[in-house]
Amino acid sequence: MSLPALPLFHRIAGQPVIVLGHGEAAQAKRRLVERAGGQVIEDLAHGIDIGARLAFIAHDNPEACSADALRARGAGLLVNVVDRPALCDFTTPSLVDRSPVVVAVGTAGASAGLAKHVRLRLERALPQGLGALADALYAAREALRARFPDGADRRRALDTALGEGGALDPMVAHGADAVALWLDGAADVAPAHHVIALRSADPEDLTLREARLLGMADAVVADPAIPGAILARARADAQRLPPGAPLPDGLTVELRLPA
Repeated sequence: MSLPALPLFHRIAGQPVIVLGHGEAAQAKRRLVERAGGQVIEDLAHGIDIGARLAFIAHDNPEACSADALRARGAGLLVNVVDRPALCDFTTPSLVDRSPVVVAVGTAGASAGLAKHVRLRLERALPQGLGALADALYAAREALRARFPDGADRRRALDTALGEGGALDPMVAHGADAVALWLDGAADVAPAHHVIALRSADPEDLTLREARLLGMADAVVADPAIPGAILARARADAQRLPPGAPLPDGLTVELRLPA
C-alpha cells in the first residue's frame, strides 16, 4: 500500500544533485535533473562533500541500491531509488510542461504507468499557450494591484476570469493581449455569500458549480460535523468559521448538513 506524500516543487538550478547508476533509468534521471538546471554528480562521496541535498539511485544491483540509499540518507540527503518505492523519501511525478505552468501527476509510487496515462490525457486537454497566459498574468501583477487594491477583490476577480467560460479560461487558447483586454474591461467584484446544502457526505455529490465555489471561497462556514472530505475541497488558506460567526469580507460559502 502506497503512503500519502506531500507534493512539492523543488528548485535545483545550479545545485549539485547526485545521480548514481547506468542504463536508461539512470539516464532518465540525469535528463530530469539537467532539464531543471541542476548539476549532475555521479560520485556519492563527492556529492555529499559539496552539499548535495537530493540523490537518485538507479543501480541494476538491488543490494547496491540499498547500500547507497542508506549512506545517502545517513548524510542527510533525500533519496529516490528507481522502482523501489519503499526506499524512497520522494518520488518523481509524471509532468505536463507548459512552462512556467507545470502539472505534476503522482501516485506516491503506486503506479508510474497510471501517472503516465493521466498525464497523456492532460497533455491533450491543456492548451500549448497556457504558459504564455501565466507569463502575462505575472507581468500584469502591478496593474492588477492598481485595478483591485484589495487582495480579496483581486482574488475574486481572477477567480471569475479564470473560471470555466471566463475571460481568461485557462482551458481555452487566448491571444497575447488577453490579460490586458480583460483588465481594461474588468468589472468590480462584489462580496458574496453562498449556501451549499449538502446531499450526502460524499464530495463527488457536489455539483460542478458547488465544487468551484468551495474551491474559490475566502471563508467556509461549517458545522464540526461536516465531513473532512468535503472541507478538503476548499482552499487550504480559506478561513474556517463556525455557524453563526460574523462573516468576513469576500466570498463566503456556508455548508449545511443534509436534513
